[in-house]
Amino acid sequence: MEKRKKEIVKMLLKENLDEKTEEEIIDLLLNNPITVDVDKESDTNMTFGDKLADKLSEVAGSWTFIIIFSSFLIFWIVLNGVILTKGIDPYPFILLNLLLSCLAALQAPIIMMSQNRQAKKDSIRNKNDYHTDLKSELILEQLYDHIEEIIHNQKKIMAYLKEEENKKDK
Repeated sequence: MEKRKKEIVKMLLKENLDEKTEEEIIDLLLNNPITVDVDKESDTNMTFGDKLADKLSEVAGSWTFIIIFSSFLIFWIVLNGVILTKGIDPYPFILLNLLLSCLAALQAPIIMMSQNRQAKKDSIRNKNDYHTDLKSELILEQLYDHIEEIIHNQKKIMAYLKEEENKKDK
């Protein structure tokens, strides 16, 4: 039965095996717990810049930011275009365009850093799910084998009981 499980694992692991040999991976899957708390694991390895990028992405991708920033833009346009006769930034709003370009130039890479880190977390989570599914499949296979063995033994017992009953009847 152990040999059969190893064959199943080998069949399911048809991918490049990193530094571990097939035997190490098989033993890992069969004999050890394989689940990992990805969020907890990645949170312990985060630098200050990572935390800042995540927080900035969280804020920049919210309705609160959109509403506040839209309000700022409207205020800027009304202040410089309507209220002040000689505003700080008259009609074509060149200073506002410069500010928006700088904001976009800084915001985009920060958001991409956060997304890359999230993609790495997702990749680890997917591998974790795959290994968990693989182990579950092996456990189910083993349970199926045990049930088959129980059914086989039950049939033997039933045949034996019938045979004994027939002997008593004679």
